[in-house]
Amino acid sequence: MKSVLVFLALLVAVLAQQDKCEVCTKVLKDVIAKIPSDKTSNQNAITAIIREHCGGTRNKENKFCNYIGALPESATSVINEVSKPLSWSMPAEKVCDKLKAMDSQICDLKFDKEVDWNTVDLKKLKVKDLKKILENWGEVCKGCSEKTDFVARVNELKPKYVKSEL
Repeated sequence: MKSVLVFLALLVAVLAQQDKCEVCTKVLKDVIAKIPSDKTSNQNAITAIIREHCGGTRNKENKFCNYIGALPESATSVINEVSKPLSWSMPAEKVCDKLKAMDSQICDLKFDKEVDWNTVDLKKLKVKDLKKILENWGEVCKGCSEKTDFVARVNELKPKYVKSEL
């Protein structure tokens, strides 16, 4: 019985660790992948790559970039607290842990759940969720005032953005 409880405690700890700072970790891993091998220890080059990467982000990733000060409209900047450890080859997860100590909302960012297009009934979704789908696609629904308008617009654009599996 004791071993089952220990196993369950470990399982819970591992699952909790998986979702920790998911947006931060993803953005930093994407940045690390863009760093040329000859610039891995150059803090200024890493800062420039972070700013360039953040220029093309949306939604939660854009919010993270705003929090660290990588966007022109950011109020504060802790980008040096990101680029310096990355120049030391510190893993993204560790950098995010350090950022969490400075600003806990950085690790509070979570990605929205993906829509399962095989089983979803758009008519049962909230208008807010339908708007979020359109926003993620970079689309708008001009003149939409009813839920049926949003459902029709999502259905209209679905073939363009949803790739069905063969």
